[in-house]
Amino acid sequence: MLELRPNCECCDRDLPPDAEAWICSFECTWCPTCADEVWHGVCPNCGGELVRRPVRPAGKLAANPPSTKRIYRAEPCPPVAAE
Repeated sequence: MLELRPNCECCDRDLPPDAEAWICSFECTWCPTCADEVWHGVCPNCGGELVRRPVRPAGKLAANPPSTKRIYRAEPCPPVAAE
């Protein structure tokens, strides 16, 4: 079962269970901005593809709550390039 991690590993933005988030096969979790503009759809931790995290139905959250453990990258995230 997916952990539904609570934050972006890059910018630490809150990502509640119903928020748009992107994950790799190891569940590294990113907000849409970091997934697209910083990592360009590739997980910096494993090199895997980033895909949209599914939303767990609200009725299933009580019995299957999201994780509360915040995960951060060991290395700082690069700034988003100015356009």
